[in-house]
Amino acid sequence: MSTTIPALLRQAAQDAAALEALVDGDLRMTFAELDAAVTRFARAAVAHGLEPGDRVVVWAPNSADWVVSALGVLAAGGVLCPVNTRFRGAEARDAIAKVRATMVILDDTFLRADYLAALRGDGPPPAVGHPVPLLPSVRTVVDLSGAGREQAGDGVWSLADFTALADQVAPGVVDQRIAALDSEGMADILFTSGATGYPKGAMVSHASNLRVNREWARLVGLRRGDRYLMVNPFFHSFGYRAGILACLLMRATIIPVAVFDVGTVLRLVERERVTVFPGAPTVYTSLLEHPDFGAHDVSSVRLAVTGATVVPVPLLRRMREELGFRDVITAYGLTETCGTATVCPPDTDLERISTSCGRAIPGTELRIVGLDGQPLPTGEAGEILVRGYNVMLGYFEDPVATEQAIDEDGWLHTGDVGWVDEDGYLRITDRIKDVYMVGGFNVYPAEVERVLHEHPAVSDVAVVGVPDARMGEVGSAFVQTVPDWSGDESVLVAELDAWCRDRLANFKRPRSFSIVPTLPRTPSGKIQKFKLTG
Repeated sequence: MSTTIPALLRQAAQDAAALEALVDGDLRMTFAELDAAVTRFARAAVAHGLEPGDRVVVWAPNSADWVVSALGVLAAGGVLCPVNTRFRGAEARDAIAKVRATMVILDDTFLRADYLAALRGDGPPPAVGHPVPLLPSVRTVVDLSGAGREQAGDGVWSLADFTALADQVAPGVVDQRIAALDSEGMADILFTSGATGYPKGAMVSHASNLRVNREWARLVGLRRGDRYLMVNPFFHSFGYRAGILACLLMRATIIPVAVFDVGTVLRLVERERVTVFPGAPTVYTSLLEHPDFGAHDVSSVRLAVTGATVVPVPLLRRMREELGFRDVITAYGLTETCGTATVCPPDTDLERISTSCGRAIPGTELRIVGLDGQPLPTGEAGEILVRGYNVMLGYFEDPVATEQAIDEDGWLHTGDVGWVDEDGYLRITDRIKDVYMVGGFNVYPAEVERVLHEHPAVSDVAVVGVPDARMGEVGSAFVQTVPDWSGDESVLVAELDAWCRDRLANFKRPRSFSIVPTLPRTPSGKIQKFKLTG
């Protein structure tokens, strides 16, 4: 059994050589071809100076190139650090600087985001012959769009020009790098915000990645030869771990989708005979409500995996009856638990699937504790703790945050509130840390509040999650202005919205702003957010 991710791909290339591994538009790769492309990328990375343990940021949408380059980084001995495609320049630069990435892989044309300019600092275009310096640690930038060219001392390469240097490195070098990997060593760092509002990098080992996702694949019923449509972004645990890695483990086909578009997805499901289609609940609602839904054959889909929020029983019933999905499964996990902590097996009844997140995956433990840290009896709500091989190694170069998250007995304190029934099924009821979820993605109010505090008219601010029919929850900001501010509230609201648009990923941006004279506080000065939400 493979103990590292690159060794897993090598094994798949042997026992499933001719099986289709990756489909992206007209591109089709078998597992043998995928391994060859990954090895070539890894050789190129070595030629460009990548050393074992170097961190590499991938800031790009779902694509075959994402899969090849990410796996190539791992095969070269690097540490993979995916970054949210909706990050603004400051957010991405903070993440890149935090891990001191030596290489950044991006798609400069995706959604016209101009990632390269953002990487350089969102400033005006440089004068010809005077490129704006990249972040100090970054030596190489690979532009997957094909637009990049190595510029004088700037280190920006097109993918084709980057991989051309692979011929300078013997294939055996990559073999040696893979053989030298430690299964318990760090494979990747995924970023998650916290109470401070600054991203933290959760480190996960090769062994944990493989064991957790092997169990996930087994529990949900992923099979060899399945055709797996991936609308979940690869920068997220759901897309990368329960997606790419699960497919490698089970020898299933990866079918990436860069941007969720209902028409595109319906055509892909029909054309590629998709059998596995995970996603947030909003994905399935969008399919059911699309006017062209009935014009496409989606009967090939056997399995859907969802979660991140409560899934209404009527939606689950429609997924089975109208979409024809035979198995609909829910799960729960965090970036800090390698993406998975609990899974509902396929034979779970609809009511329980709707209201619970399943049971702890084998070999791991759940515990519910009160405010005093003592275990609570079955059925009583408290903070959810997780312990086992799925718990992260820690936060990158942040021992204080790591000690706050993982206690001396190895329990990860999730900050989520829930309870466990007599059969071991977990119910999530609340979140201790004020975090809310927008379309399945965590939003931490402290991060949004920090950005709003920088606006000159803002004295204080509180951001809370409020219910939303489409996204589950969205942000609502309550703003207290500085004492000498005297202006039009509607103008200020428009300014604050634009301020957030320029500085935050779209899912983090509040959808409403309220200008209030004061914010409700306790005698000690703490803002009482519950009074803002009624």
